[in-house]
Amino acid sequence: MLSVISPAKSLDFSSPLPKEPWTEPRFLDQTLTLAQTLKGFSPGELGRLMGLSEKLSELNHQRYQSFALPLASPNARPALWAFDGDVYQGIGVASLQPKERRYLNQKVRVLSGFYGLLRPFDLILPYRLEMGTKLATAQAKDLYGFWGPDLTLALKTELLEHSTEVLVNLASQEYFKAIQPKLLGTPVVCPEFLDPNPQGQLKVISFFAKKARGLMCRFIAQEGIDRPQGLLDFALEGYRYAPKLSKPEKPVFTREKQT
Repeated sequence: MLSVISPAKSLDFSSPLPKEPWTEPRFLDQTLTLAQTLKGFSPGELGRLMGLSEKLSELNHQRYQSFALPLASPNARPALWAFDGDVYQGIGVASLQPKERRYLNQKVRVLSGFYGLLRPFDLILPYRLEMGTKLATAQAKDLYGFWGPDLTLALKTELLEHSTEVLVNLASQEYFKAIQPKLLGTPVVCPEFLDPNPQGQLKVISFFAKKARGLMCRFIAQEGIDRPQGLLDFALEGYRYAPKLSKPEKPVFTREKQT
């Protein structure tokens, strides 16, 4: 069983790191192609392409101008520690035990518009490139076309090495669209997390759902989950499995109030 999550716009390149055997992303040739393409953009062009402020346009222009391999410089950081959004707050990597972090490294992959597919221990440099960005290259008209075949084949190959050939989708729709599920040849399970809105109705509320995806990754790591059935015991921060709302391919988890 393998789970996929989205990256985050927010980054953390300053907090302390544990000692682990960090690795390099597997698709660095493709990443270099994207970096070379983006180096040709002015700050203003980058801003228009990505919908960025002037300050962020300048920052990311500088990042792409200085991008170089190998990723062994002091500026590189493992993905699970570099991303700092809601999903990663839910994972809470700093408070995981070493064996739990290593299990996560085996069982979770991060979909990335710039790096393609990341293991949690893969080193990355600061970047901004969302999968939905309409960046055309010589290879494809957008990033879905650029990454889709490689990501699908990589996940399919990895799943063959797992005792349970199931992909758990904990990514956003924007990122999961880069995968071609029909070509995977394995079941895809898409957990859903519902919280009460102000009217008391159970809905997917973006902030809470993102954090819940991270919490499920944490649960997988702490409990050593390797089968979809094990996900049904997820009960962090008040969530509980709701069998009446669920389907085999879409287990639903609800809670009465936010914690």
